[in-house]
Amino acid sequence: MPGRDLALLTDAAREAGRIAMHFWRKDPKVWDKGGEHGPVTEADLAVNDMLKARLLEARPGYGWLSEETPDNLARLAHETVFIIDPIDGTRAFVAGEENFAHSLAIAHRGKVVAGVVYLPALDRLYAAALDQGPHLNGSPITASQRDTLTGADILTTKPSLVPEKWPGGVPDVKRSFRASLAYRLCLAAEGRFDGMITLRPAWEWDIAAGGLIAERAGLKVTDRMGAALAFNTSAAKADGVLALPKGPQAEAMRLLHPV
Repeated sequence: MPGRDLALLTDAAREAGRIAMHFWRKDPKVWDKGGEHGPVTEADLAVNDMLKARLLEARPGYGWLSEETPDNLARLAHETVFIIDPIDGTRAFVAGEENFAHSLAIAHRGKVVAGVVYLPALDRLYAAALDQGPHLNGSPITASQRDTLTGADILTTKPSLVPEKWPGGVPDVKRSFRASLAYRLCLAAEGRFDGMITLRPAWEWDIAAGGLIAERAGLKVTDRMGAALAFNTSAAKADGVLALPKGPQAEAMRLLHPV
């Protein structure tokens, strides 16, 4: 089942890329969703419409959770749910940058079983399922095997490294950044960086696919308290996300929650 669903997500992600590239660097219409929700473009909506029609036609028994669809808690009654971000990194998309992604996942009973993250401007397609190892454009990927957090190259934001977030001391790491949270997780999964940390609440659609890919690549993926991530929750949010090798993950937990 996960492998069959992964093929469905892969084909849908590539079609999403074709739609997005039609609008990219062509001055798409942009609206501000207000609050902390940021912008949305006509490309986000076009991609969302296509994905919802295509995926639910293929799997009519699945529930639906997407950043660009008003949430309907009827999804909680479904054992299996699509979790979708039509464009992760919309600000980067509007700016004409390449680091935006389509994030498509399927969760079953709260656990992601298949996920695809596709960056159409770079033609980079990351994919994994419970029964298929993580791949980038068809080639296997493996995460960093680093055993210490100190000196690690971590994808994170400046606010995630402020002293008040780390009672045990801010870790001595090199900070790197990419606009798309899903892409950050995938870059950690392929070992181009040693890990990824975000300590702010994270929407499920940003982390579902990338979290599975990172986990299958060998990283320990938890929330900021060290708990396993759960999906299709009523809030549709996780309490931060850390995706790190086992040793650095344990060190990060000690610094975040000193005894």
